[in-house]
Amino acid sequence: GANLAQMALIGLPVPPGFTLTTEVCTHYYENDQSYPVELSGHVRSALSLVETRVGQKFGDAENPLLLSVRSGARASMPGMMDTVLNLGLND
Repeated sequence: GANLAQMALIGLPVPPGFTLTTEVCTHYYENDQSYPVELSGHVRSALSLVETRVGQKFGDAENPLLLSVRSGARASMPGMMDTVLNLGLND
């Protein structure tokens, strides 16, 4: 997410998105595999902003917003991270 943010700051065309920080992952593992209470609201708010910017809605059958999800780490781990493309295309 940091590299995409830097690209956006210098004016390169980057699709809208949002980042869940590694602190969320740390919280999950340090708190009996539970997410921070406020996370759900933050994700809904960020997703709503992306939907507004692109004119599509996540889960909409007619004009679905499709997302790409890229895992990351504090340290570079080439080839070790998963990417999920077209999230929102099906159930």
